[in-house]
Amino acid sequence: MAVTDCQAVRGDAPPALRLQLLGGFHLSRGDGDGGPQVDVSASGQQLLALLGLRGPATRSVLAGTLWPEVAEERARACLRTAIWRLGTAGSAVTDPRPGVLGLSGRVRLDIQDFTATAHRILAAPTEGIGAACAALMGMGELLPGWYQDWVVFERERLHQLRLHALEALSARLVLREQYAPALEAALESTRIDPLRESAHRAVVTVHLAENNLAEAVRHFKAFRGLLRSELGIEPSEQFRMMVRHALA
Repeated sequence: MAVTDCQAVRGDAPPALRLQLLGGFHLSRGDGDGGPQVDVSASGQQLLALLGLRGPATRSVLAGTLWPEVAEERARACLRTAIWRLGTAGSAVTDPRPGVLGLSGRVRLDIQDFTATAHRILAAPTEGIGAACAALMGMGELLPGWYQDWVVFERERLHQLRLHALEALSARLVLREQYAPALEAALESTRIDPLRESAHRAVVTVHLAENNLAEAVRHFKAFRGLLRSELGIEPSEQFRMMVRHALA
């Protein structure tokens, strides 16, 4: 049942909602993209985003996380106000247990779609690689412009998951001799984390698989120069041996 703070209980079930947090907050009606947008207050956005990222939580935990700088009673009052201000978006929130709030089962969350895709790639799938590649390449940053501690933590968690999935996807595509999308996935991982050695090794692996030795060496040297200028360090012995072995 929908949270009573948010809206009155009606006989008809509310329409499905889609909550997007990648690339920015966006709540819309309907399962697919492009449905009518639902306006949500700033405090309501934070509440829905926190529930989407962390799952059900007690009111005390939610209040303390969203308003950490104020006294507990004041924080709980702010939470009640945020719930009330959800208005028509109140059907997105449920109270599965006394004192606990969570997202309604009618809410489809883009974070869940992305996480499922990433874990499917990491589990070495045999089908659906093309769709997975498109999903990983088109993913936006989690809630850009939000700097709360809980958002920063979740942003880094998803960032690392995406990088591992892109690298695994590139390796899987190399094994299938699909070198163009393999290189695209590897280069995307270097774009979002330019100093990540495993991402650059994935790029070099694709070049070597295609017998493009000059491209492999050129990319290795560019990465080595970047590491020297940014951190004053050298690529790992593993990476250097990988290139030397290919040349030998």
